Amino acid sequence: MALKRSSSMKTELVNAIQLQELELEEEINTSSSNNTHAEPAEDKTHTEPKCYTVEDAVESIGFGRFHILLFVIMGSANIVEAMEIMLLAVVSPEIRCEWRLEDWQVALVSTMVFLGFMIFGILSGYVADKYGRWKVVFGGFIWASYFSLLTSFSPSYGWFIFLRCMVGCGVAATSQGFVLKTEFIPSKYRAFLLPLASIFWMLGSMLIIILGMTVVPTMGWRWMIRFSIIPSILLIGLFLFIPESARFQVSAGNIQGAMSTLNWIARMNGATLPEGELREPEVTERGNAITLISPAFRRTSLLLWYSWFVASFSYYGSVLSGSELLEKNLLCMTDADLEHQIKHNQEEALCYCIPYNMADYQTLLISCLGEVALIPLNIGLLNVFGRKPSMAILLVLSAVFFMLLNICTTLFGFTILLFLLRSVVSMNFNVVYIYTAEVYPTSVRSIGMGFCTSFSRVGGMIAPFIAQVLMSRSLILALSPFATACVICAVGVVFMPIETRGRALLQAA
Repeated sequence: MALKRSSSMKTELVNAIQLQELELEEEINTSSSNNTHAEPAEDKTHTEPKCYTVEDAVESIGFGRFHILLFVIMGSANIVEAMEIMLLAVVSPEIRCEWRLEDWQVALVSTMVFLGFMIFGILSGYVADKYGRWKVVFGGFIWASYFSLLTSFSPSYGWFIFLRCMVGCGVAATSQGFVLKTEFIPSKYRAFLLPLASIFWMLGSMLIIILGMTVVPTMGWRWMIRFSIIPSILLIGLFLFIPESARFQVSAGNIQGAMSTLNWIARMNGATLPEGELREPEVTERGNAITLISPAFRRTSLLLWYSWFVASFSYYGSVLSGSELLEKNLLCMTDADLEHQIKHNQEEALCYCIPYNMADYQTLLISCLGEVALIPLNIGLLNVFGRKPSMAILLVLSAVFFMLLNICTTLFGFTILLFLLRSVVSMNFNVVYIYTAEVYPTSVRSIGMGFCTSFSRVGGMIAPFIAQVLMSRSLILALSPFATACVICAVGVVFMPIETRGRALLQAA
C-alpha cells in the first residue's frame, strides 16, 4: 500500500515537471516570435541613411591649411579697403591746396565716399544673399580698382568727388568678404581668428601713409593713388582660390556644389567629412529684408544699426580728428616747436597749403599700430566676457579717450592718446562685425550686414563735418559728439537680447 502511494506521488511529480517544461517552452516560443516580428523594425532603423548639416561639416573639418589661405587672402581684402579709406586722410592737405578748397569741401570728399558705400551696402547684401557672396566680393574688387585708378586723372574737384563716390560703391561690395570668411570658420575659432583681421587693416593704413611719405613729396598725390591700386590687382588673381560659401550653396539648394566645396576643404585640411550625406532644406526666401525687423530680430537690428553708426562715426572721427589736428597744428602742446606754434584757423586764410611733415607722418604711423597692439586684449574680452560686454567696455573707453584729447600735453603724449583711442575704436568696430555675422541666419546674413554697413556709413558721412569743419572752431565741441555717441551706444548694447559667444551659425530664421 505504501509502495503504491509512493509510485503515485512520483507519477504526479513527473507530470508536474513535464507541465512546467511545456509552459517554459511556450514562453520561449512566444518571446522568439515577438523578437522575429520586431527585427524588421530594428533593421529599418539601421538602414536609414545618416545625414549631417553644413555646420556639422565645418566643425568636423576643423582648422587647417584652407583657413590659413582664407585668412591671408580675405585679410588682404582688408588691406585694400583700409588703403581706400585712409587715403582720404593723407590726400586731404594736397587737394585742399591744389583746388583751394574750404573745410566743408574737404569734408565732402569723405562724405561722398561713404554715400556710395551706403547705397551699395544694402544692394550688395541683397545680391550676395540671392546669388552668392563670391560674385559680389570679386566684382567689388574690380569696380573699386577701376574707379580708384580713374580718380588719379581727375581734372577737377567735381570729378574727384564723383569718382571717389564710385570707389565707395566698390568697397561696399568687398565688405561682404567678412561674411564669406565667417561662414567657413568653426565656431570655437571665430573669437580668435576674426579679431586678427585688424592686422591687415593696419597694414593697409600704414602702406598708404608710407606712400604718402615717399611718393607725394616727389611725384605728387596722383601717383600715390596709382601705386595704391597695385594690391587690388594682385588680390583679384588670388581671390580665384577662394570658393563660394558652402552655407550659401546649401541655402540655395545647390547640395552638389556645397559637397564639392566641403570635400575640397577637407582634403586640403587633411580631415574627413561626417559619415552620411549632406542634407539641409533649401531656403527659398533669401535676402528678405523684412526678416531683419521681424519679432525675432527687431530689437537686435535696431540696436545693431545704431551700434554700427557709432562704430563708424567714432572710428573715422578718430582718424580724421588726428590728421586734422596735425595738419592745422590745433593741438594744445606744451613742447611745440616753431612750426607747430602756428595755428591755422579758417578765419586767417582760405587755403591751407600745409603738407604733412615727417613728424606728422610718424604720428599717423604710430597711431595705426594701435589698431593691432591690443588684439590680445580684444581676444580675451571676446572669450571671457562675450560679444555684448566687450562692446560696452570698448565704447566707454572710446568716450574717455576722445575727451582726453582736449588736455594740453606733449607731442609724445598726444601720440600715446591717439594710439590708445585708435586701439579701442578699432577693437569695437571689429567686435560689431563679428557679432553681426554671428547673430543673423545664412538666409539674411549678407543683407543684414549690408543694412548695418549702410548705417555705419551715415556715421562716416557725418564724422568729416565734425572732425574737419567744427574742429577749427572748437576742439571740445568737435570731440564731445563722438564721446556722447559712444556712451549712449554702450547703454543700448546692454539691451541687446542675443549673446552669440559659442553659438552655431543659424541657417534660416
